[in-house]
Amino acid sequence: MKRWMTGALVAATIAATSRADERPMTIDDLLAVKSVGDPQVSPEGAAVVYVVSELDKEAGKTNSSLWLVPTAGGEPRKLTSAPGTNNHPRWSPDGKTLAFVSSRGGSAQIWLLPIDGGEARQLTKLPIDVDGPLWSPKGDRIAFAAQVYPGKSPEETAVQDKVKEESKSKVRTYDHLMVRHWSAWDEGKKSHLFVADAKTGEAVDLTPKLEVNTPPAPFGGSGDYAWSHDGATLAFTAEPIENHAWSTNTDIWLVPVGGGEPKNLTESNPAADGSPEFSPDGGRLAYISQARPGFESDLWVLRIRDLATDKTIDASSYLDRPIQGFAWKSPTELIASIDDDGTVPIVALPASGARDGSHKLATGGANASVSVGPGGESFAYLHHTGDKPGEVYYKSGDAEAKALTSHNAPLLAQLDLSPMESFTFEGADGAKVQGWLMKPPGFDPNKKYPVLFLIHGGPQGAWHDEWHGRWNYPLFAAPGYALVAINPRGSTGFGQKFTDQISLDWTGKVYEDLMKGLDHALATYSFLDEDKVAAAGGSYGGFMVNWICGHTDRFKALVSHAGVFDLVSMYGSTEELWFPDWEYGGPPWEKLEHYLDRSPSLFAENFKTPTLVIHGALDFRVPDVQGLGMFTSLQRVGVPSRYVWFPDEGHWIAKPANRIVWWREVHDWLAKYLK
Repeated sequence: MKRWMTGALVAATIAATSRADERPMTIDDLLAVKSVGDPQVSPEGAAVVYVVSELDKEAGKTNSSLWLVPTAGGEPRKLTSAPGTNNHPRWSPDGKTLAFVSSRGGSAQIWLLPIDGGEARQLTKLPIDVDGPLWSPKGDRIAFAAQVYPGKSPEETAVQDKVKEESKSKVRTYDHLMVRHWSAWDEGKKSHLFVADAKTGEAVDLTPKLEVNTPPAPFGGSGDYAWSHDGATLAFTAEPIENHAWSTNTDIWLVPVGGGEPKNLTESNPAADGSPEFSPDGGRLAYISQARPGFESDLWVLRIRDLATDKTIDASSYLDRPIQGFAWKSPTELIASIDDDGTVPIVALPASGARDGSHKLATGGANASVSVGPGGESFAYLHHTGDKPGEVYYKSGDAEAKALTSHNAPLLAQLDLSPMESFTFEGADGAKVQGWLMKPPGFDPNKKYPVLFLIHGGPQGAWHDEWHGRWNYPLFAAPGYALVAINPRGSTGFGQKFTDQISLDWTGKVYEDLMKGLDHALATYSFLDEDKVAAAGGSYGGFMVNWICGHTDRFKALVSHAGVFDLVSMYGSTEELWFPDWEYGGPPWEKLEHYLDRSPSLFAENFKTPTLVIHGALDFRVPDVQGLGMFTSLQRVGVPSRYVWFPDEGHWIAKPANRIVWWREVHDWLAKYLK
């Protein structure tokens, strides 16, 4: 007994010392986090290759490298050392070679790395950048994507780019929308699907006449195209052929690799289809699909199409949760990541569509980027939580999942990071609403802490128990703030009805949910200081902050990032018009009263709360005139305010130097009113 107590005292002393050595997170820590991604299980199942990205703060660039780790566990091994881009690794079918994208030659090209040793060799040598290599089943060809002018070769595209660059006039002319998208103007080039010979690198454009992007811009990738079992066909996702600016009708096409016209496989569905994946037996095609045209946040459903009969079954809508990603596990089963109650679990789904066979394989936090091992007996994936960045995990059979990597462990050991804590309350109309709480570093239950109330964007999005590279929970909490983050009406992962209830009602039930959620947290957690509460939000969250500014003075300070301010002018300057058409019921000339009733710009006379307004000049989703309008109105009515404008950033602040400024401005503003 005495020996046990001595050991316990030693352990307690070590724990206390360790805890005392921990410190709050800083922006330098956030930038030092190694981003682990894209795990790929080898064909024989013995290893996982993955990507580690690290910021070079001084250069303002990201260096990424390939790593290899045994699935049995052991020390990871770095495979590439060249600076710049080294990403998107994919195993050859025989497991002897990795294809990956590298910028080591001056542009992004496909390189091949022998896994047993030897130097990587450059496969493609095109005068334009390429991305997303995928091996054919036989290993003789590699599919990839590259941007060209429709009807022109890569060489002709490079020549035209040079002519435009050297022209003294930089004028742009357009005859149709979109003229710009996300953070880039339309320069006339489109992403096309190519196939290269795996020995010579000679490449052919399979979609030379396509006038839209495949994969879809701006966030499409290699998950939007796939090889057929026999290697004769590629399935790909393409943007809407008509009315691109106000249509969500992405479709899945089939194109013969040997040449021929693409065939639209999902032409009968006027809503979105994407992410095709052929079954292991080659007879079926799985993909995700939406039912309602024009609604980007409709339920993403997993569908499976029999290629012989064209019969399609619904394999997931009974879950009432959106599919975020999936993979075939076997000819009879798939696994998928789903958005579920503020977490992202991995679930098994029968390919028959049977409901009784669905079950969870990985839970807690966020679990994504699944790669299935041979025979479907195992899979690798990324797992992360609000207080821990992503690492590669591996699950085999019925055994417990295990972490294969720990790249950020040395950094995390220095930091005082609190886990996310879930709570629920009764929102508008008595609905059950979920929220998150994060305690500040050095938490003492006997003290009172200022509260930072976070409002997510979308509006069809959600706060998850996940590591966020931009709106990072621990860094918000670092100065000594307790975080409260509500998933109000419109949030995803709580049933499609719950998600739908924000459309045409941006300021009703959602506002009530938010205020009731904050009230519940303040009443439930005695350490929250109800007299020191600030709110911050981005995109739709910025809109809601702007709305709050004109409708309540309960907050000591506000932070509005990329927030919509005037709904009418927003319609004429944003790019994806399907969004306001759906969310507000149509354009302003048809629904003017709706626009005016919900536009923060018309309530500026009520502004009282000090507000920090942040915007990027390259934000074409919510153009920067929205932020300037908010700041102008705040100044005009005499409310303390500050405008932070980034000339080289879009909707998200991404460059290291700018991220430092962003966090400094946010922390300084909050400290001014909460400390």
